[in-house]
Amino acid sequence: MSVDTPVGSVHVEEADGAIVRAGWRRIERPGDSDLLRAAAAELAAYFDGRLSRFSVPIRHGRSDAAGRVLDAMLAIPMGETRSYGDVAQEVGLPAQAVGQACGANHIPILIPCHRILGTGRLGGFSAPGGVETKVWLLRHEGAAGLLI
Repeated sequence: MSVDTPVGSVHVEEADGAIVRAGWRRIERPGDSDLLRAAAAELAAYFDGRLSRFSVPIRHGRSDAAGRVLDAMLAIPMGETRSYGDVAQEVGLPAQAVGQACGANHIPILIPCHRILGTGRLGGFSAPGGVETKVWLLRHEGAAGLLI
């Protein structure tokens, strides 16, 4: 299922009752289910400024170090950011591993890797538009203290 957004068409995919993939790459086998419709509605509400926290079930499927990073990202409230170093300290990993986990996030926006910043810089973002999309999402969320 797809949702047209100000940052491009966002696709969502589910398996076994949870969202397992989202992003800008087209899904090979788009589906239609109550869960996908709920996820699409929540994404639309997020982009309309009517939603501050996703409630659809999300499963990243990772139980390793990257999974700890993804869980830490899920805990960052809208409008707040953390540095790679902050998350690294929280999960007991080097900051580089946090960056790698952000880049490997298969459920961006819903798992908000865009809320992770470098010290004194934005860091990367794998969406079309790259860092410009990250900046758009952070501004949309009202992230305080952005020097952008």
